[in-house]
Amino acid sequence: MSIQTRRERERAERERLIVTAARELAEAEGWDAVTTRRLAAEIEYSQPVLYSHFKGKDAIMAAVAVQGCADLAVELRAARTAAEGPREALAAVGEAYASFGRRRPALYDAMFTHAVDLPFATPEAPAPLQEAFAELVAVVEPIAAEGEDIGLLTETYWAGLHGLVTLMRSGRLPERDHDQRLALLIGHFTAAL
Repeated sequence: MSIQTRRERERAERERLIVTAARELAEAEGWDAVTTRRLAAEIEYSQPVLYSHFKGKDAIMAAVAVQGCADLAVELRAARTAAEGPREALAAVGEAYASFGRRRPALYDAMFTHAVDLPFATPEAPAPLQEAFAELVAVVEPIAAEGEDIGLLTETYWAGLHGLVTLMRSGRLPERDHDQRLALLIGHFTAAL
């Protein structure tokens, strides 16, 4: 192994360590607790080392968001592939999405509510963002009517899910009615089936 290869591997490992520490700290104490000073102490490196990997907290949050989208894609794919039909797949993915947002609130916020410097809905979007969206497309496409714009329909489904998660997490919608709301959303999306 060359020295260059070892250094690249060590650098990648430090980046993973920083992102993991930020994610864990945010989940435990919220994003306000995530500072470069605090992260440096958590991972036992100096702040300049953090800045050699990331420009600041926003860049770290963006890296956490990318990692979160990869995790979300895996969960959505598992839900989709376990479902029996198009309506069931749409419902299973909707429930998996909502569950992800409830179980991982700080991660969800980094992905979808905090401003991060990531290109969404463009070909330049990182692969994990595209993969998570592709899982939503995979359940929307079979229920789309002929001639409908699949991208816009998928964005509308996603917006509905995001709204349910966000309003429920903030206490504006009672959690006890979540299953009914999700069933209504799915029912209206699949009314023609």
